[in-house]
Order: sequence, then C-alpha cells, then structure tokens
Amino acid sequence: MSTATSTPPDRTEELEAFDVRGPLPGGTTVLEASAGTGKTFTIAALTARYLAEGVVELGDLMLVTFGRNASLELRLRVRERLVATEAALRAVRRGDPRPAVDEVGALLCDAPPAELDARHARVARALAEFDAATIATTHEFCLQMLDGLGVLGDREPQAVFVEHLGDLVREVTSDVYLRRYAAEGRSPFASFEDALDVAQRAVTAVHATLVPAAGDPDEATDAAERVGFVAEVRAEVERRKLAGRLFTYDDMLTRLRDALADPRWGEVAADRLRSRYRVVMVDEFQDTDPVQWEILRRAFHGHATLILIGDPKQAIYAFRGADVFSYLDAREEAGTVRTLATNWRSDAAVVGSLGTLMGGAALGDPRIVVRPVAAHHGGRRLRSADGSSPAPLRLRVRPHEADADEPPLVGDVRPQILTDLVADVTSTLAGGAELHLGGGWRPVRPADIAVLVRTNDRGEEIREALVAAGVPAVMLGAGSVFTSPMAAEWLTLLTALEQPRQQLARRAALTPFVGWTFTQLADATEDQLTDLAQRVRWWSRVLAGRGVAALMETLTADTGLPERLLGTVGGERRLTDLRHLAEALHAAMVAGPLGVGALRAWLQDRVTEARARLAGDGTRRLETDAEAVTVVTVHRSKGLEYPLVYLPDAWDRHVSGKDEGRTLMLHEAGRAVLDVGGRSGPGRHDRFRTALEEDAGENLRLLYVALTRAQCQVVAWWAPSHNTPGSALQRFLYRSRSSEGEVPAASYPLSGDPSALPGLGDDVVVEPLVPRAVTPWQAGATDVPAMAVRTFTRPLDLRWRRTSYSALTAAVHGVEQVSAAVGSEAEPLHEDDEAAPAVGTPEDGSPGAVADAALDRPSPMGDLPSGVDFGTAVHSVFELVDPTADDLAAELRRATAVALGRGGGGLGVDALATALLPSFLTPLGPLAGGRRLADIPPRDRLAELTFEMPLAGGDAAGGGGGGARGEVTVGRLAPLVRRHLGAADPLRRYAELLEHPTLAEQPLRGYLNGSIDAVLRVPDAAGVPRYLVVDYKTNWLGSFDGRPLTVGDYTPPRLAEAMMAAHYPLQALLYGVAVHRLLRWRQPGYEPATHLGGVLYLFVRGMAGADTPQVDGVPCGVFSWRPPAGLVTDLSDLLDGRDPEETR
Repeated sequence: MSTATSTPPDRTEELEAFDVRGPLPGGTTVLEASAGTGKTFTIAALTARYLAEGVVELGDLMLVTFGRNASLELRLRVRERLVATEAALRAVRRGDPRPAVDEVGALLCDAPPAELDARHARVARALAEFDAATIATTHEFCLQMLDGLGVLGDREPQAVFVEHLGDLVREVTSDVYLRRYAAEGRSPFASFEDALDVAQRAVTAVHATLVPAAGDPDEATDAAERVGFVAEVRAEVERRKLAGRLFTYDDMLTRLRDALADPRWGEVAADRLRSRYRVVMVDEFQDTDPVQWEILRRAFHGHATLILIGDPKQAIYAFRGADVFSYLDAREEAGTVRTLATNWRSDAAVVGSLGTLMGGAALGDPRIVVRPVAAHHGGRRLRSADGSSPAPLRLRVRPHEADADEPPLVGDVRPQILTDLVADVTSTLAGGAELHLGGGWRPVRPADIAVLVRTNDRGEEIREALVAAGVPAVMLGAGSVFTSPMAAEWLTLLTALEQPRQQLARRAALTPFVGWTFTQLADATEDQLTDLAQRVRWWSRVLAGRGVAALMETLTADTGLPERLLGTVGGERRLTDLRHLAEALHAAMVAGPLGVGALRAWLQDRVTEARARLAGDGTRRLETDAEAVTVVTVHRSKGLEYPLVYLPDAWDRHVSGKDEGRTLMLHEAGRAVLDVGGRSGPGRHDRFRTALEEDAGENLRLLYVALTRAQCQVVAWWAPSHNTPGSALQRFLYRSRSSEGEVPAASYPLSGDPSALPGLGDDVVVEPLVPRAVTPWQAGATDVPAMAVRTFTRPLDLRWRRTSYSALTAAVHGVEQVSAAVGSEAEPLHEDDEAAPAVGTPEDGSPGAVADAALDRPSPMGDLPSGVDFGTAVHSVFELVDPTADDLAAELRRATAVALGRGGGGLGVDALATALLPSFLTPLGPLAGGRRLADIPPRDRLAELTFEMPLAGGDAAGGGGGGARGEVTVGRLAPLVRRHLGAADPLRRYAELLEHPTLAEQPLRGYLNGSIDAVLRVPDAAGVPRYLVVDYKTNWLGSFDGRPLTVGDYTPPRLAEAMMAAHYPLQALLYGVAVHRLLRWRQPGYEPATHLGGVLYLFVRGMAGADTPQVDGVPCGVFSWRPPAGLVTDLSDLLDGRDPEETR
C-alpha cells in the first residue's frame, strides 16, 4: 500500500494521466474526467484498493454523488467490485485458478501469501458490513453529518422536511406585495405574477448574492424597489420556515456550512467529521455549488484524503443551481490534479472525429478545455451492409444560398430536418447495417438509436413522426405526468364524479375513460344520455366508497378502456399516463384521507406545481419496454450511452441581444450573483453581457454532452437560419483551430456551407440534405414462440409471515389483528400499555403487598389519565429528552411540549413533565449499577432501536426451517425457559403461559420486526460494557375501587405477575435476541455472558425518585431481570431454525 501527495501543480501544464494502479491518492486530489473515461469505475476500483490494502476500513470511507439514482448505481457498482475482488483473492489463496479480473484485480492478487490473507479478510469484512457503508447523495451526507454533530449542527429533530417551498413563497410574496403596494401612492414594480417569478428565483438561488447592492433606502428607483422587495421576501421566508420548523434541501447544506464556519465551535465540528471519515470521494463534482465546496473544504481539505472526480465539460445544470466555477476553484486549491485519459465508450474513429470538431476548444472558460483522450475500442463496431465502415460523424447539411437576401425561416427548416431524420432512421434500420457490441455482429435495432433534443415538445414531435413511419419510439422522462394531456382528462372525470350532473357527465363522455366522439355525443339519444348519467353516478359511488384503484378497475371493465386506447396511435402512451395518474391519485386519497372534491383539488395543485416546475415526483413512465428508439433531452441523456446518436437541433439556438429585464444569474469576481434590478439597475449592461457569455458557454457544454453519448456514430444536422450563428455547432465548426484553450466567439456569420471548411478532414463527413421520401419501416419477421400458460408448482408457505410481538400475543389479549400471512406487521404506532391482559391477571392482594409504610407513598402519576394517547405521549417524551441536561426539569418541559404536539389526550405540559421527573431520578437497581436514567448520557443510550430479523425460513419461504424437531412455534420456547430458569427465578412460571394453546400455536416463520424503547450501555466494575434492554410501561396496576395509586402497587413481586400476565417476558426475550444478534456484529470480542446485561421494564407510575422504596435491593417500578445468556443464545438458534440441542 502506498499513498502520494504533491504540491499544487502549474495549471498551465498538460495534465498527467491518472493510473488507478499507481500510488493511492492522499491529500486533496482532483481527477478531471472526460466523457466515457470511467468515473464510476475509478471510484469503485479505488474503494477496493483502499479497503483491501488496509488504508481504511469501510466505516472510515464516504462516497458522495449528486443524485439518488446515481448513489444507488454507485452503491451497486462498488459492491460488485468488492464481490469480484473477494472471489479473486479467495481463489488465489486456495491455489485455484484466478477468475478473470481487470488490471486492478490483478494488482490486488499480486501479493505475498500473508498479505493475500490480510487483503481477503479486509474485503470480506467490508462486504459483511456493506449495508452500513456511507454512499450517499450530497444532501443525505449533510443530513447525516448534522445528526452526528448533535447540538453543534443546529439540527431541529422535530423539523419537517419539505421538498419544495412553492406554496410558502407564494404566500409570503402575496403578503409582502400587499403590504408594500396596497396603500395608494406606491406603484408596484411589476405584476404580482412577475414579482412571484422573481421571488421564486431568489429563494431558490440561496447561495447567490442579490445585486445591485441595496442603496439609500429613500432612493426611489425601480432597481432599489426590486432589490428591497426580493430581500424582504427572502428574509420573511426564512423567518416563517424557522417558525414552522420547516427545512429544505438547501437548509441541509447551509446549516452544515454554518456549523463548520462557526468561530466558536466550527473547528470542533470539523474535527468530528474528520475523525469519522478519513477518505472521502465525491463523484460528478462539476455539479457542485459554492456551499457544497465550502463544506468539503472546511471539513476535509488538508486534513483527510479528499478525491474530487468530475468533468467540467459536462457542467450543464446551472438552472438547478450547479456552479462549475466552484469546481474550478477546487481544482486551483487541490494538491494534485490528474486526468482520466482513456475513453471506454466510443470507437476510436468517433473519438477522433469529435476531437477534430471540438479538440482544444474552451467551453465557456479558458480552464475548461477539450483535451485529447485515447480510445479503448480501436476498431469499428458499426458496419454497413457491404461490410464497409460508415462515417463516425455525419453532418447532414441543408445548402446555404449565398445570394439569398435572408436565410430560410426556422419554422420552414425544422420540418425538413424532421423528415430527413425519419428517413435516415428508417433507411438505417432497413439497410442491413450491423453492430458488434459483444456476442457477434447483429442487425441494428430501434433500441440502438437515440435522438437527443433540447426540449420535451420537440422530442414529442419527433417521437410521433417516427411512430407514424412505423418505427417504435419512446420519450424518456418526458416531463411530468401531471402536465400530460391525461392529467386534464382525469380532472374532467373527477369534476363529473364530484358533481354528477348531466352537463358534466357529457364532458366526461369525451374523455378516454368513456371514449365518445363529438359526433357520438351530438347524436346520442335520451336513453343513451340517461345511461351515461347513471354510469357516472355509479362511478362516483365506487370512487367515494372504494377508492381510485377500484374506480380504475370498474372503468376498465365497463368501457373496455385498454382495448380502445391500445387500438389508437399513441394509445400506449395515453394508457400509461392514465394508470400512472391513477396510482398517484390512489396514494393521495389513502394517505389523506381525501374525499372526491379534495382529491380533485389535490390533482389541480399538482398540475399547477408541475407547470411551474416545482414538483419533482411525477416523471412520466415509459409506455413500453419493447425495442424502440429513445428520444431524450440532452440534460436527461447525461451519463447514458447509445450506439447511434442523432442530433437534429444542434444548429438551432435563438440568442436575443435585447435585455428584457429578466432576473439574471451570473458570476462577478468569482461569486454567484442574482441580478433582480431590471434593465435600469446600475451595472446592468455589463452583467447582461456576462450572463449571455455564461449561457453561451453552457450551450457549448450541452453539445459536448450530446456528441459524446455515441458509441459508434453521430448524425447531426446543420442549416442556415437566423438561429444558426450563435449555435454551439456553428461555433465549433467555424472557430479558429490555431490556438488551444480559446473560447469560440459568441457567434459566427453565415458564410457558406460547412463542407467548404478547412480542418475537418476525413473524420467529419458532410452530406448534402436533399429531399427524400420516408419509406415506412417494418420489422423483419421473427419466429414468435407459441404461448403457453406456466403451471404453478411451487408450494405456498402459508405459515410464513411478517410478524411482531404485538401480533403474536394479540389473540391471547383478545385484540383483533389483520392477518399477517403476506403483509407487513409492524409494531403499533401507539403505545397502549393499559390494555387488560387476557390470562393470568393477578387478583388484588396477590403477593405484592409488602408491609412497609413507605409503600403507601402516592404515585407521582396517580392523577394522570390512562389510555393509548397517554402511553404514546410518555414514550415520545422518553425518546426526545436528554436525561443528562443540566436543567432536567426544563429539558423535560421542552420534550413534553414537543410530544404533546403529536397528541396527548388533553394533557398539560407542566403536569406531565413534573410527573415524569421522578422516573429519571429513580435508581435502576443492581443491573444498572445503581445508576439512574439521568446518569446515562445520550452516547450510551440508543433510543427506539428498530429491527427486523429473519425467523426460521425467513429468507427461504417454503423451505422448511425448524430443525429435526419440526416447525418452530411459540410453544417451543417453553422447554428452553424451563431448562434455563432456576426455581427462584421470578419468571420461571412463564413457561406454563407459553403453552397456552392460542399462543403456543403461533408460527415463528418469516420475519420478526419491532422497536426497542432503548438500549443502555453501562460499564461493569471492570469497565466492560454491558447492554440493557429497556422498555417503558405506563400500566395502571392499582385497584379500580377509588383507592389512590401508590408505589406499593409496583413492587418487584407484583411486577413479575404483571409481566407474565401481559406476556412481556416473551417481548423481553425476543428483544434480547435482537440485541444479541446486533452485538455479534458490532461489539468487539463479544461474549453473551459478559455483554448481555439483562432487561429493565420501567413501570413509570411506580418510580418516585431517589427515595423510591426498594424490595430486596430493587426499587419499586423497576422490573429487573437478567435471563441467562444461554437462554438468549439458544432462543436465537431456535428462531434461526436450528435445534439448540444440535448446536451445543
């Protein structure tokens, strides 16, 4: 193992290629990629090396990327790399033939035997712990760090996350607008809708400084008014967010940045992050912003290994807040800058042709240069029917008439190019072209082709033209389903169902749900209209009574919806959207719950948000997964690859040099600014020109992304028009190639066809666009296999279920439960500790009456109510409170106020907080070493530990499980309890209750889930940690004859009877197994007899504080039990389907 660092390089030199087999990076390193050069491969390979070579363990390493899908893919790729590495190391250690591995795998396998053993053990351990790996999006990372920083992180535990602030911004903007302009004599600077647009931009661009700077408050200029208005909206939005305990994605970033920048605690916070992560790798770093870079710089730069991987040439998301200048700043500060220099995606001929077109050009900034890269694929993987290799970059050119007074209209040229594109696609599919992408040569199929466009509208136009020519095509991620035509159809139907009048029913008849035409509606008889109205009323009742899913099924059966739509052009698309919307409506109706009118309003709100681009959860689904041409916007295509790429719009970019006063995002002196001052603001002219230049630079990068999606061929179009001079294609074609690192001019005039340009060489083939007819394409005949119905032979495991302690004991408690055979059976959301047990309830006067006057002391909670709401509120307080706070009473009032905000049955904050205080001051008995809850800090308390563990056959339904003695049921716990519990154990008699027929027959197959109130870590006399399972109980154990509740009602003997009556010992044992299995993975040197500390059931009504009476050294209200470690381990084996007798 070796690491390397270096001093900051001279950025004017050619970058050195990064060798993934060389010394591992140390310090801050920027790996500058190009399209197709294997960023994800590099991250996965470096991860495997850092782990295998012992530089760090999995918990010391963090991988960050900029999207949820990207993080999931990265997690998959890293795990695949570790699996392959472990298999190769295992084979080499055994002397078996080494599996086929790449250069990194070979490097790791080339080591002495002792090092091979160590590397295999490290990788195997990393795989075993992989679920705990930190592979997260930027926002997930920030949220985890804020949680980890605790009070240093300004993290409000009860804050509510909101993805979009659209409603709040509109509300605030409306209030500010009225406050400033309702009075006479002050004119608004814009209409409300325009003011709202400016406000939304300002709130979204949280890292940008508002310009022009605010001047004299009394200066009555339009620019000053605009800046003042926007600043007031920004401030008020922040105030209301804090008051409403709301936080957004941006707040995650800014709060972590502020915590790290705090002059008092910032360095302490940074040290915590550095101690947690020693190696940090960030993917897609070109999509960062100033706040994200400041977080990484303060936390890790100069203190840990920080690897930033990105391609500034693919920085195309400025509209989302990404800031390529932050990447450039980081590159300047990095100790080492290297480049990924091999293209693994494209054929060498494609790489060469793109190098001819773009090589050496600076994409909007002299520091963003298209550098040469080598190609992994040296040969051609595309060939024509005659065996020849077609041009890697074809430029279809509409001739320019030099003597024409004006170039052709854009509206005339676009249809010509569309027709030519369809003709080229059909001729390619029908012309016998073949691809070799592994597995031999095969014909080009529709799925091998992608058409990249700038807008969804243009993409939909192209998709429809391809489908009309017989070519299957799909629009990938074509906007939001809530802006699709089918959303309007659903609104029409819901309006009719809400008010099933005849006029509205007639409108519904014209929707796809009914399918009438205007002619059918006009010619309909009275009987037909009456029947229509009756059907609409029936559908209204179905929706109101059974939900959207039932309505959709009813419509399908009544009107033949799928058959009708699939029989029309574009029917798959419409049916997919209708069903997608139905799912969204059903989920909203169930979650609400919503009535018909509220459901219609919900959909209308989603449509409004989607049109304003505020909603992010309604991306349209593909209508088919069959072989089809992919039509996709350039932004969505980033990260994807296709054998053949068509670019019909690279020539078409409208650039207006007229300043219309819109809000501008740009950079001044290296910082992001938002110009809200309108045309008249000071410095506006220069900022307007700068904004145009930055937009033009991003346009160059967009075309770079589009061109580099291709594996085997690119087909682009050029045409003369008023939109052509400022287009990225025109700028690449006509730029000077004499000097490297030069940004192409903003525009180049029309001066002949590209075919006359020098310097393109043979790599770019210019083809004149001549009109040609579109020949409809027909897929070749294929052998369709005979359809057959598969015979269902797998036996159904009817005893498999997902269950919990509550579900297991529901029957003996007389509680009805929904069958858990196939569903999810979680622990209850509400704590009902008051429920009367069904068996074994101790009678008044049973062994619990200890003759001691102290036992007559009133319970601190004797006057408080009982019931589900009360139990839930108490549990919430215990979850939220920091028991070691300096002012525990004040901390309890804070936590109680939050808990009662969730509902508390009319309880008062002071009353409940005062009643709970003694429970935190009561000694917990010998198992806890006499400590109180107030003595155990948060770092030694794991609150609400949620678990899910497999029972016998849990991960192999139908596969038996239960060892030689048959199926595992609750009744099989009874012999274990008798074997391990001595005669003096207070719960020995519980074995008899486990044999109660209703309980004993409960199967333990499938999965068991639950939530442990708390796990406490307390040291024994030697300082060895012991772990206690804690459960809080609010049971009323007193009489119901009016006698006051006393602590004497909660003596340990009485608690033992109550425990057994309520079947809490079963809960304690199951929770003990869960903690046992956790500690096997997490506690170094784990020994059950040493580290399992037992269980504490805290009956808080009997806990009266420091002087709580004790019986045999155990305070009232505390049931203290330490089951033998052998009982817990044997039970764990039994639940795992193994016979404890056979595993001894």
